[in-house]
Order: sequence, then structure tokens, then C-alpha cells
Amino acid sequence: MREPLKDRERLQHMIAAIDRILRYAEGKSYEDLVNDDMMYYAVVKNIEIIGEAANMVTTEFQTTHPDTPWKMVKGMRNYIVLEYFQIDDVVVWDVVTNNLEPLKLQLQSYLNSTDWEQWSSQSTF
Repeated sequence: MREPLKDRERLQHMIAAIDRILRYAEGKSYEDLVNDDMMYYAVVKNIEIIGEAANMVTTEFQTTHPDTPWKMVKGMRNYIVLEYFQIDDVVVWDVVTNNLEPLKLQLQSYLNSTDWEQWSSQSTF
């Protein structure tokens, strides 16, 4: 069961995974990603974590925060898990270089601006 009280924790999980990816990729190139198995799988695993945490955020929270591409974030997790044998490295690198920082800023703003006690008491889900 998805609980509003857990939404904050899930957002924090997403931010932590983003921070790890950005740390792994700092100063690196696409070629570094595809040539370093450890880096590659660390990045892919953390993208999976981001999608899984997003999937656990309540529908109500997602609906009230429509600027975040929740469906795409969750879809990327599904793509990685279900299509593990044919993941497009260019797509992974694009996520790392173009999508994570804006997502992190959105999530951080939700953490800073949401009254979490009020949010959980008003939720009907």
C-alpha cells in the first residue's frame, strides 16, 4: 500500500540516487560510461532505483505535482529492468546528462515546499 507519509521518503531516495549518478558521472564522458562496466551498472542500477521510488509515490502526490514526468521516470525503470539485454547506452547517457539535474531540482522543491504533516492528514489515498 502506498502511504502519503512515505512520499517524502521516496523523494529522498530518488534524490540520493540522482546524487550518486551525478557523482559517478562527474568529469566523465559517454565513452567512459560504456567502457567502464562498474560505472555503467552503477548508473543503470540507480536509474532503476529512481523509477522504483517514483512508482511508490502515491498517485495523489503525482497528480498534484504534474510538472514531473512521473510516467517517463517510471517507464525508464521498466525499460531497464525488462529490456536489460538491449539497453540503449545513448539513452542512458542522455538521461544522465539532460534529465537528472532538472528532476532533482523539482524533487528538492517538493521536499522544501510541502507541509508533510498536513499532506499526510489530508490525503484520501
